[in-house]
Amino acid sequence: MKDNKIPAHVAIICDGNGRWATNQGLPRWKGHEQGFKNAKEITKYAFNNGVKYLSLYLFSTENFKRPKKEVDYIMSLLVDKLKDILDFCHENKIRAVVSGKDENLSSKIISILRKIEDETKEYENIFNMCFNYGSKAEIIDAARKYALDYKENAEELTEEKFNSYLYQNLPPVDLLIRTSGEQRISNFMLWQCAYCEFYFTNTLFPDFNGEEFDKAIDAFNNRDRRYGGLNNENKNN
Repeated sequence: MKDNKIPAHVAIICDGNGRWATNQGLPRWKGHEQGFKNAKEITKYAFNNGVKYLSLYLFSTENFKRPKKEVDYIMSLLVDKLKDILDFCHENKIRAVVSGKDENLSSKIISILRKIEDETKEYENIFNMCFNYGSKAEIIDAARKYALDYKENAEELTEEKFNSYLYQNLPPVDLLIRTSGEQRISNFMLWQCAYCEFYFTNTLFPDFNGEEFDKAIDAFNNRDRRYGGLNNENKNN
């Protein structure tokens, strides 16, 4: 992969944890446990190979509609795994930020998330944890915050300024990967993915390793990226 151009911002919809467990003859919660473990592995691999920003769709607002027992397990698992993520970020000098709402999250989870953000804020590579996240809600929240600041100056709104009102002010996504065979983006980073390339794989997220990541990068490099009819190389000519 060293001869490939590496996308600066990669986003991954981490799908298929439950199906992975079912295929292994295991309870669904084992899939979520393995998914959290793999999230650290693929994050480390991505940053070691030149990615600067990595956004992982870990839990959507819609996921709260799942069976209560499963949601409760994920929440309890999160408390333990977030402590591991903090250590992981320090070890690998990764800055972690959170995109999503505090609503429906326990005060304990919120406190740990804020602690992770605060303690890793000096690092350069950014790991964007999208938890209790929905893109439509993010856009509405951004519009509301902008309206409060600029009630009389709506004409001053630009794309760059609006981007600063999103949960995190990050560069646009270059490559969006979805695991598990589904081919939709499920309300994930709609604004940020306006011009990104899509890559869909049948691999379930717990099995999405470095080799699978390289396949996505290879596919990205074989695309002729176009912006309004111009390819990336000629768009400024």
